Amino acid sequence: MSGVAAVLFDRDGTLVTDVPYNGDPGRVRLLPGAARAVALARTHGLATGVVSNQSGIGRGLLTTEQVRRVNERADELLGGLDTWVFCPHAPDAGCDCRKPRPGLILAAAARLGVRPAECLVIGDIAADVLAAHAAGARGVLVPNPVTAAHEVERFADQSAPDLLTAVRRALEDTAAPAGRRSR
Repeated sequence: MSGVAAVLFDRDGTLVTDVPYNGDPGRVRLLPGAARAVALARTHGLATGVVSNQSGIGRGLLTTEQVRRVNERADELLGGLDTWVFCPHAPDAGCDCRKPRPGLILAAAARLGVRPAECLVIGDIAADVLAAHAAGARGVLVPNPVTAAHEVERFADQSAPDLLTAVRRALEDTAAPAGRRSR
C-alpha cells in the first residue's frame, strides 16, 4: 500500500460496544482506545469515517433516524469523524453496499475525495476485511471476544490487537520509504 489517506472504521464492536439493533443514543459506549485511535489518525492528517451495516433498518427493527441519532452520539463522543456511511439493507437484499461487498468503502472514499486504495478499513469481523479487499483497500481485523476464531485465524497476518495499534501501524507504513514498509 503506497500510503493511507483515510481510516474507515466499523461502528459496532469496533468503535462502540455492540448493542444489537441499538436505536438509543443513550446506550452508546465507546470501546477502550476508540477516541484515541480516531484522534491519532486526525492528528496525522488522515480523513476518518465509519462504514457500518445496519440491517435493523431493513428488518424493520430500527428507523433510519434512530441509526442517525446513534451515529451522532458516537460521533460526538469520538470528537467528530469526516463521514458516516451505513447500509440499511437486510442481509438477503442483495445490495452492493452491505459488507463484505465494497459499496460502503467506495462511497466513503468518494465522499472523502480519496482513492479506495488509500483507505484503511478497521473492523472486528471478516466482512470488514473482505469489504476492504473487494474495494481495493487495506483491511485490518481488530478481534474482540465475539469475533469467530476461524476469522481470527484466517486474518492473523492482517490483524492488530487493538484500534490504536492498527492506526499506529498504518501511520508507520505510510511514513516508511518504499520497499521498507513494516508489516
